[in-house]
Amino acid sequence: MFKKAVILAVISSGLGGLALKFGLNPHQALSISIFSVSVLGTLFFWSFRISFAFLGTSALLITKTIDLENLIKFSSLEVILFLVGMMVLVGLLKDAGFFAWIVSMVLRIRNLTALKFMVIISAISALLSCAVDEVTSIIFIVAAVFEICDYFDVDPAPFLIISVLATNIGSSGTALGNPIGILIASKSGLTFEDFLAKAFPLMLVCLAAAIAILSFWYRKSLAGLDKKIKEFGSNDLLIKLISVPPDRQLKTCLAIFGVTLIFISLHRRLEVLMSLEANTILLTIPLISSGLVMAWKWQKARKYIEQDVEWWTLLFFLLLFAQAGTLKYTGATDILAKRLVSLAGESSIFLTGFILWVAAIGSSILDNVVLVAAFIPVIQSLQGLHLRLEPLWWALLFGGCLGGNITMVGSTANIVALGILEKERNIRMTFFRWFWAGLTVGVITTALVWAALVFLPFYGG
Repeated sequence: MFKKAVILAVISSGLGGLALKFGLNPHQALSISIFSVSVLGTLFFWSFRISFAFLGTSALLITKTIDLENLIKFSSLEVILFLVGMMVLVGLLKDAGFFAWIVSMVLRIRNLTALKFMVIISAISALLSCAVDEVTSIIFIVAAVFEICDYFDVDPAPFLIISVLATNIGSSGTALGNPIGILIASKSGLTFEDFLAKAFPLMLVCLAAAIAILSFWYRKSLAGLDKKIKEFGSNDLLIKLISVPPDRQLKTCLAIFGVTLIFISLHRRLEVLMSLEANTILLTIPLISSGLVMAWKWQKARKYIEQDVEWWTLLFFLLLFAQAGTLKYTGATDILAKRLVSLAGESSIFLTGFILWVAAIGSSILDNVVLVAAFIPVIQSLQGLHLRLEPLWWALLFGGCLGGNITMVGSTANIVALGILEKERNIRMTFFRWFWAGLTVGVITTALVWAALVFLPFYGG
């Protein structure tokens, strides 16, 4: 721990000194140094990440690097409130048994085979993470995988890896699948409809490629499961899985969630119709829906807020966004953007590839929200330099989501799933058992996105 602290101090102070050497003023250098402490502190001391966020933000205020008014402005409170509302709605669905029901309904399919099971579980993982956050999705998918693997007495690890990789890919399909989606949507001007039209189809291509790769990669595990299915049969399992009937309460919860998604998907049209500021409907609809839910389920309202809302994570995001905004406020990102453009020669192809691959590689070792928060002000600073920014936003989204597949710690879904595997089955995943499959899927899917963003005019390239 002492060595990590020394490395952290040396790198952060070194970045600040380097910034001064390249002509940045003291406030710009300090904002870079403090932000790097929060980012690297998250990497080196994960359990203390919110401490770094608190201390770093306080240092920015005390040194007058940013004032209180702009700190609040850059904290992206609207994104935090959106996530609070969605977390309450997910808590409602969880209580109603939605996730167990939908998994059991899809797995009711007859003539089950290992390949069919793999395709179904991958599709469910991806689509669920599009509608709710990736962490909630993977918790329920892992439970289904364990039940099936226990029944057939096969190793659950390969199927868990498949599910997590599909979940991370699926989280790029809409603005709801990952916190970076709603963050990018709120800062870029991209609408929910833009995500459905452009991100979702590209996500499906990546998912199909991943399924093809993993069906070959885990062909021995699939053959073993096929053998067990022929031995034991699948009917008992499928009956066993159907444990949550779609009663009236579940239907009501689904109706609330469905109406919320409809309003979110039409937010830009409604905002224009009602002459509202951009993203007003997008960011308030979850609050309206969750407010109605807490009035309906008033006995559980405190539980939804205290237990289903991940306040630890949201506080970290809020302060991290404020620190990233300080880079913009001091003008540090404007200088970095100009240097980047001078390096690229105003080539949008180079910039798209650069952001995509740096985001993918970076998110394999860092939390992707940390990485995206650092990149957003840089991309915003490119505005007015006669560059098309849309492909850069898509590059940041897909790089942040797909890069999470490369390593075990690349996304929160990975960490949660492996934690459950160790706790419930006493199986400890080794780095390289994950890495080679994750690297193959991560690199190939990122390359597919790169090709689409560069060569298809549809994506603004």
